[in-house]
Amino acid sequence: MSSTLRPGPGNSRLCRPGLLFALGLMLVACGESTEPPAQAADSQRVPADPALAQVYSASCKLCHANPASGAPLTGDTAAWAPRLAQGIDTLLDHSINGYKGMPPMGMCMQCSEEQFRALIDFMSAAQDR
Repeated sequence: MSSTLRPGPGNSRLCRPGLLFALGLMLVACGESTEPPAQAADSQRVPADPALAQVYSASCKLCHANPASGAPLTGDTAAWAPRLAQGIDTLLDHSINGYKGMPPMGMCMQCSEEQFRALIDFMSAAQDR
């Protein structure tokens, strides 16, 4: 039996190229990505109106500032575009009656239709608004 088939001090030269190759691959994988980062929610952003800001922070922010929720993120115009294309009446219906992961009344049982409109406008607008 040859000693080159078993690990040990006598065959460390055989392992060295494989180890160097593996380390090189790991370093390449750690490099900076050339792709732009995905749109992220600005978790500090709130509506300018204090009453609406309170509603947003208490009800909407839980999902619309959390990428793991699957909800369109506040300020992510690309995610909001297909929803806005359905029309405000459809968005209001989904907000009030619930739709897929959206709970009825969006967890804001006291919200009026006017507040829902304002919240949809705020969340669907670009972040630099």
